[in-house]
Amino acid sequence: MLKISTQFDGGNVEIVDAQNPDNIQLRLPKDNAANIRQWFYFRVQGVAYQNLQLHFINAAESAYPAGWEDYEAMCSYDRVNWFRVPTTYENGILSINHTPLANSVYYAYFEPYSYEQHLNLLGDSQSSGLCQIEDLGSTLQGRDINLLTIGNQAASDLKIWIIARQHPGETMAEWFIEGLLNRLLDHQDSTARALLDQATFYIVPNMNPDGSVLGNLRTNAAGVNLNREWLQPSMERSPEVSVVRQKMHETGVDLFLDIHGDESIPYVFLSGNEGIPSFDERLYTLQEQFKQAFLMASPDFQDKYGYEKDAPGEANLNMATSYIGETFKCLAYTLEMPFKDNHQWPDDDFGWNGQRSLRLGEAILSPIYAILDSLR
Repeated sequence: MLKISTQFDGGNVEIVDAQNPDNIQLRLPKDNAANIRQWFYFRVQGVAYQNLQLHFINAAESAYPAGWEDYEAMCSYDRVNWFRVPTTYENGILSINHTPLANSVYYAYFEPYSYEQHLNLLGDSQSSGLCQIEDLGSTLQGRDINLLTIGNQAASDLKIWIIARQHPGETMAEWFIEGLLNRLLDHQDSTARALLDQATFYIVPNMNPDGSVLGNLRTNAAGVNLNREWLQPSMERSPEVSVVRQKMHETGVDLFLDIHGDESIPYVFLSGNEGIPSFDERLYTLQEQFKQAFLMASPDFQDKYGYEKDAPGEANLNMATSYIGETFKCLAYTLEMPFKDNHQWPDDDFGWNGQRSLRLGEAILSPIYAILDSLR
C-alpha cells in the first residue's frame, strides 16, 4: 500500500492526493512561520517497481520558480547515497517520474544534512584534539548554537570566521563545512598546518538548527531570514545572529566567509563587497587575489556567472557579508553553490551534491592560505 510520510528531521511536504502511483498530487509546504516555499523532503513506501508520477501542483508559487528550470530532484533508498531522478517543470507544475527499485524511497529538494549529522560533525571535530566546542546560546526552540574554534587563539593570530546554513534548506553549506573541517583537522595536511600556525578559525557549521529540523528553506522558527538581521539582531527574533555577532566583536575578524546555496544559478560563485561604504583598492585587490587562487584550487569554481555587483555605497548592511566587511574592514565573501547541477563541470547522475560540496570545502583552504599574508 502506498504511503507518504515526513515525520523525520527536515521532512516536509503537503499531500493532496496519494491514491494513484501514476498521479500523486503534492504541494510544496511553507516554511513553518513564513510564506516561503521550495524545500521538500519525504518518504514513499509500498511502491517497489511501480512507476511513480509525483506532481507538485503549486510549484509556480515557490520562492524561486526559476529554480525548477533544468532541475532534477534527489532520491535515495538509504539516505546515504543520493542520485538525481527525471524531473520536469511545465505549466507551473513540477513533476518527478521515477520507478523505485525498493519498497522504501526518499525524495528531497537537495541532499539533506540532518541534525544528527550536525551533532556527529561537532563530536568528530572535537575528537581531533585540535578543536574546541563553545556554546554561544540557544535558538528559539532551545537547540544549541555551537562554535568550533580551531587554532592557538594567540592574540597575534589572524581571525578567520566561516559560517554556514543561515538559510537551513541550503544543506550543501554544511556539507561544505564538513569537507573544510576534514582537511583543516588533518594532522598530515601541510596546508592546514601552515594555516593553523598563523590563524585561528572560528566556524559555525549551522547557523539555523531550528529551521533545519523544521524543514524550512530560508527562515528560523520565528519566520525570520537570518541573513537580513545583522545590523540589528534581537534575542526575540534572531538569537542565532545575536550571539554569533557578539562573539565576532569579541575576537575581531580578518577574513569572513558565509556559505550558501543558490536555487537558480547553476554555478559555484562568490559574491563580494563592492557596495560597502569602505570598499577600497586594498579590498578590491584582496578579492581578486582570493578569486584567482580559488580558480586554481578548484575547477568547480568560476567567476563569469553570479550576482550583479552592488553599486558603490548601495550594499545591504543587514546582510552578513556586507555588515562584517564594513564593520571590520576585512575581506568578506558570500560563497554560493547550486541546487541544480554545476554547469561548469556537470555530472548527469548526481548533479551538484553533498560530496561535491564537501570537496569544495576542502579546496577552499588553498585560496585562504594564498592570501594569508595580505589579510592585515
